[in-house]
Amino acid sequence: MAVKDPPFTIGIEEEYLFVDLETRNLAVDPPKTMMADCESLLTGQVSPEFLRAQSEVETRVCTSVGEARDDLAHLRSTVAGVANNHGLGLIAAATHPFAKWNEQQHTDKERYNELAKDMQALARRLLICGLHVHVGIEDDDLRIDLMNQVRYFLPHLLALSTSSPFWGGEDSGLLSYRLSVFDSMPRSGLPDVFDSAAEYDRLVAQMVNANLIEDATKFWWDVRPSARYPTLEMRITDVCTRLDDSIAIAALYVCILSMLHRLRKSNQRWRVYPGTLINENRWLAQRYGVSGQMVDFGIGRPVPFSDLLEEVLELVREDAERMDCVAEIEHAREIVRRGTSAQRQQEVYQQAVSAGAEPAEALKGVVDMLIKETTIGL
Repeated sequence: MAVKDPPFTIGIEEEYLFVDLETRNLAVDPPKTMMADCESLLTGQVSPEFLRAQSEVETRVCTSVGEARDDLAHLRSTVAGVANNHGLGLIAAATHPFAKWNEQQHTDKERYNELAKDMQALARRLLICGLHVHVGIEDDDLRIDLMNQVRYFLPHLLALSTSSPFWGGEDSGLLSYRLSVFDSMPRSGLPDVFDSAAEYDRLVAQMVNANLIEDATKFWWDVRPSARYPTLEMRITDVCTRLDDSIAIAALYVCILSMLHRLRKSNQRWRVYPGTLINENRWLAQRYGVSGQMVDFGIGRPVPFSDLLEEVLELVREDAERMDCVAEIEHAREIVRRGTSAQRQQEVYQQAVSAGAEPAEALKGVVDMLIKETTIGL
């Protein structure tokens, strides 16, 4: 029996950090009334995260990229406004430029208490924020088939998102230090390749029966079949400081999945490459972002990221036209032109130090830039 075309609905989750507007440090213990105010305005779409200085928003199930943008803009704007009313700023960045992870407090909820108990220092170091994109694919086997193939494109999306160059007050030299923090967690990184949904279900059952995990939500892969929704959830990306960068990545992701499904309907498919090869591009994206090179495995050599992006844009143009999101995917060129948030953070820091600022003051300037750019385009 032919598989029905997926709805390719879109849902976006973003994680944010609250900062003290005077010190620019994280708000370690924000007022409880602040989250209550957010929840009263955004019922069911905002929640506290693992650390008290964090929050997470999630859009409704959206039928278009434009609808997702409108909803995400409303969520960002509302949370930023509530934070401001409580004397705090909001930043969308995958790490804070100088906050210390061992000074943070985790949220007192059963789920987070268990995570802290099980993961110990690994959990306490999770002072990181990501961008997750859900795409509706109802058929279980199709969801697994597309997951196997989309692994190849995950480093491209990571490169466009990078927003975490600093860790604990130091420039890490990486554009996505967040990924190195999350990679310390078990069941993270690239997913395995599965022949079918049944094979994936057997793995989940084996892990549950061995009392290793409670359920499939404990697979923290770069992309995974959602355990809560009939979606394929992309999780590799840093949260983007600018709203339109997030939307460009979400649009590219849904268009890539649509392209892979279109190939399948023509009895074609994208080659499933070994994880070792994909992980090399993953590392290059983490280290250099859009400013470096990645390996084009079709020709077997590194090429500038900008060239690979043009190839991806051409591959998905038909899908973007059908989904009315050509402008959104082409915004990826603007990200390459001006640099990602990570590159802009490094530039602000270096300019301040070159002008005579002390490193601590230069880092505060980076926070100021993040506060400003988090609300651009809302």
